[in-house]
Amino acid sequence: MFDDLSDLYQEVILDHCKHPRNFREMTAATCSAQGHNPLCGDQLKLYLTLDGDRIRDVSFVGSGCCISKASASLLTECVKGKTRAEVGKTFDQVREMVTTGKIEGDVGRLAVFAGVHKYPARVKCAILAWHALAAALNGQGQPVSTESEDI
Repeated sequence: MFDDLSDLYQEVILDHCKHPRNFREMTAATCSAQGHNPLCGDQLKLYLTLDGDRIRDVSFVGSGCCISKASASLLTECVKGKTRAEVGKTFDQVREMVTTGKIEGDVGRLAVFAGVHKYPARVKCAILAWHALAAALNGQGQPVSTESEDI
């Protein structure tokens, strides 16, 4: 059964890598942030349209490894319609999951990244889009990098 689950997770990641959701520039974005992972070459820009405290729309553009692109794609599906507080809770859950493998609470399809903790070099690939999301929500002007102490 574990192999079936692992295969399913790989299929989901490959699907989001090859056919990323919400992959587009957003000219009328309320805020945005850039992220860079120099070790893997991942680069992305995340766009948000906020309606008060809620994310009305989210998209991204960029290039990178399959895990990075799939993570950004799944992030866009996950956070659309959520409040800042809900996104903060999900960010904490995802960071815990990709660094330890422990799934806390209902992370939905993001659970596909639970196995990333076994590959330390890939943790930064999986979490990059999430740090860009936090930077966008915080109005951070500088691009986030996986080489900073915060990631």
